[in-house]
Amino acid sequence: QVQLVESGGGLVQAGGSLRLSCAASGRTSSIYAMGWFRQAPGKEREFVAAERWSGGTTYYADSVKGRFTISRDNAKNTLYLQMNSLKPEDTAVYYCASRGPGRPDQYDYWGQGTQVTVSS
Repeated sequence: QVQLVESGGGLVQAGGSLRLSCAASGRTSSIYAMGWFRQAPGKEREFVAAERWSGGTTYYADSVKGRFTISRDNAKNTLYLQMNSLKPEDTAVYYCASRGPGRPDQYDYWGQGTQVTVSS
């Protein structure tokens, strides 16, 4: 089992920045990759960014490329999402998730989410 706890959400004006954190605990040795997802009211959950836990390859949704940066601190078992140039359409609950080395779209563990609200 892997436990994930997000933090860092809040209210920010358009154009501002936030950094989300996701602390992992439990069987962290089983983590192959971690990702960020978000769900806006009335919409389906969508992929935001992902990174291999060993580093090297990062993936981003087109809607956040150039504005968001995913990173990790393996020593702290923590995943980050630096969000710059925020837009009102970035408003959502943001979740982090982890997966093993299987299917890249199959995440096994999820955090409880943190709310990000961007005002215009």
